[in-house]
Amino acid sequence: MTKVILAANTDWYLYNFRLSLAIFLREKGLDVVLVSPAGKYSPVFEEKGFRWVTWDVGRQSMTPWKEIPAFGRLAQIYWREQADLIHHHTIKSVLYGSLVARALGQANVVNSITGRGYVFLGKGFKAGLLRNFVKTFYRLSLNHPNFAAIFENDADRQYFIEQKLIPVERTWLIPGVGVDPQRFVPSKEPTGPPVIFLVGRLLWDKGVGVLVQAARRLQQRNRQARIVLVGEPDPGNPASIDTTTLQGWVEEGIIEWWGWKPDMSKVYPQCHIVAAPTMYGEGVPTVLLEAAACGRPLVTTNMPGCRDAVIDAYNGLLVPPGNPIALADALDRLVSDKALRGRMGAAGRQLILEKFTTSHINSATLEVYYKVLNRINPQE
Repeated sequence: MTKVILAANTDWYLYNFRLSLAIFLREKGLDVVLVSPAGKYSPVFEEKGFRWVTWDVGRQSMTPWKEIPAFGRLAQIYWREQADLIHHHTIKSVLYGSLVARALGQANVVNSITGRGYVFLGKGFKAGLLRNFVKTFYRLSLNHPNFAAIFENDADRQYFIEQKLIPVERTWLIPGVGVDPQRFVPSKEPTGPPVIFLVGRLLWDKGVGVLVQAARRLQQRNRQARIVLVGEPDPGNPASIDTTTLQGWVEEGIIEWWGWKPDMSKVYPQCHIVAAPTMYGEGVPTVLLEAAACGRPLVTTNMPGCRDAVIDAYNGLLVPPGNPIALADALDRLVSDKALRGRMGAAGRQLILEKFTTSHINSATLEVYYKVLNRINPQE
């Protein structure tokens, strides 16, 4: 039986974005092992019948003497498991895991590159210094004939190719991690003033501050709309918004903060519009796919990944990043036009069914596995 490891540097990533893939692979007859640090989701993996192995690694630390043990721990896991293929997710897993697999001679590796973010798109001396370091690290990590990289949007793929981080023939394009259209389904709009969601980690990089500025402008225009943040700060991230700031906005009456919700399929029906005003490009934001599957119109920035999920004026509106005026105008347009919301929501649902379902994404991922393993997909 072919053994596959799915590795990430947080258990919540595997739970939220790759559990569907793990289940799919098991149904296809593969032995799936999950590797991540311990967290509140790791017991769920075992409850669902998967073998989960803990990998103790920090999320943000780049201190060499703290990071070296993480390499050693991962090497022990890979040597013990002797997997046929290892699929890395999140930047540390990609970089560390690829080097470890290469050193051990475990050559069949798939790396998911889910966006460039601050490291590649940020400005300033610190970002530039970190970018040069990470580029060198990527070249070392990805430079192997049996290593493959999956990109979620073509802009990221072309960047890695142009920067000579990986040869074009070892790259594949798979748009996101997919969404289950049977779980995320359309529903009627709730009654009352239009509700606008921002869903995800509450980071400055996600454009939360820009949305707050846009909310103030909507209030100045006397628009009856509720702005709701659904998610929590991420203290391990330097861009995390502190709770004092969030509570201040709530007390000011600018936003509502609902916190983290375990099942978003039951939460999207409570909104009319979903906004994702991210400052940097992402892979293909899952929140946009989920909201579109639920028939909700989208407002997001004209950045790589985001514009792969949103066709401007078709299933949503694209705005420049960091522009609260443009964001307010786009939200105002949807708040004021119920019929337009309905048309865009229906178009978004159809786009999901045509391109972004978990069935599409998981099948394409398995196809990459078989190409890396130099095997014929038995499903063909």
